[in-house]
Amino acid sequence: MSNSHHYDLFVVGAGSGGVRASRMAATYGAKVAVAEDRYMGGTCVNVGCVPKKLYVYASQFSNAFKDSKGFGWQTQAPDFHWPTLRDNKKAEISRLNGVYENILDGSGVDVIAGRARFIDAHTVKVGEQIYTADKIIIATGTWPYIPDIPGREHAITSNDIFDLDTFPKKIIVVGGGYIAVEFAGIFNGLGADTIQLYRGPLFLRGFDQDIREFAAKEIAASGVDLRFNNNISRIDKQSDGTLLATLENGNQIEADTILYATGRKPHIQDLGFENVNVALDDRGLIKVDEQFCTSEPNIYALGDVTGGMELTPVALAEGMAFAKTHFNHQPSQVDYDCIPTAVFCQPNIGTCGLTEEQANKHYNNITIYESNFRAMKHTIGGREERTYMKLIVDDLTDRVVGIHMVGEDAGEIIQGMAIAMKAGATKATFDSTIGIHPTAAEEFVTMREPRG
Repeated sequence: MSNSHHYDLFVVGAGSGGVRASRMAATYGAKVAVAEDRYMGGTCVNVGCVPKKLYVYASQFSNAFKDSKGFGWQTQAPDFHWPTLRDNKKAEISRLNGVYENILDGSGVDVIAGRARFIDAHTVKVGEQIYTADKIIIATGTWPYIPDIPGREHAITSNDIFDLDTFPKKIIVVGGGYIAVEFAGIFNGLGADTIQLYRGPLFLRGFDQDIREFAAKEIAASGVDLRFNNNISRIDKQSDGTLLATLENGNQIEADTILYATGRKPHIQDLGFENVNVALDDRGLIKVDEQFCTSEPNIYALGDVTGGMELTPVALAEGMAFAKTHFNHQPSQVDYDCIPTAVFCQPNIGTCGLTEEQANKHYNNITIYESNFRAMKHTIGGREERTYMKLIVDDLTDRVVGIHMVGEDAGEIIQGMAIAMKAGATKATFDSTIGIHPTAAEEFVTMREPRG
């Protein structure tokens, strides 16, 4: 075996976490290789956050055309042409794939195309080639799955939804997480007849209860047919190519496309785990300690494959912390406290810190401030959509420990608020900050009356 195939670090998976870890380790002087068998840039760039946000933008024009009439624009909403969006998206993703390749090349990382399989704790095989490494990172992320029901082969996942040949006139989205909620909003906005089914009583489990209830009301008002406490028991393809979904209650719904966004599982099949001692938890996630080390001392794992918040910036932070710790004599840990996040449904959700339910468990006494209003833009545009904002304050320290919003640009607004929270801002800090008028964001610094 030639010495040229020995590395200080070998990374399995060129997604957000793997690319960051390998690039930074190489920058710090390590000899690094990364193996990727499908998507340069991972889920986020190819079939996740990036194309999803592009499609959210596309879907918002339908409302903009409607709203424009009140502002004097005498236009009819033009027809939406799916192939244009789909193909422009493809071109942009190809460009980003190239950017990722260049980033790795420019850092001196060897990029190997193919799936890496463990031979032992220090050795992997890609195709017929053997590579050895002092340290190996597993950063293979997660993969969507469809429950085992009759006709599951007729449904699709978020991996397939971006590149449909024809735009569905009618779509069923199954699931209650943020991915399901976002795609229901996208297809509704693009003009499809959209039904969202969720087996539970209310979607977005884990988010603040007020936010969940408010979002459900607004999303239903926007035109998505929300059907909670509902689930599909079987799918049949009909002679005309449409799909017939039979629900557990016996009802039937016809649709062109059925999208399952019911969860994701660790993408660790066929990695040769039988040859190494990498322990998994009961959900099949890789168990790691605070330094991302698995039960095999020189094998590490980071990003979605270890569970956690499953957010791109979290995987990036983990990749950065790993590289600093192992290759730059700079022991680093990720601070998982107060990570802001957004759901790009319509209207958007932005959130940071604790939900009211969590805050009640953490603190003896909390005070809630909230605001519920119709945005100024809609007074002339005519849209009935409302915005909701909420601050959760710990009475003992006056610190803002939770901040939540449903409304236009919630993600953009909450990013700035998250910095204030990270810095330890109190309610008094918010109150003494002068607002920018007229904006929706100024409501966060003008909430004076606690909720009764």
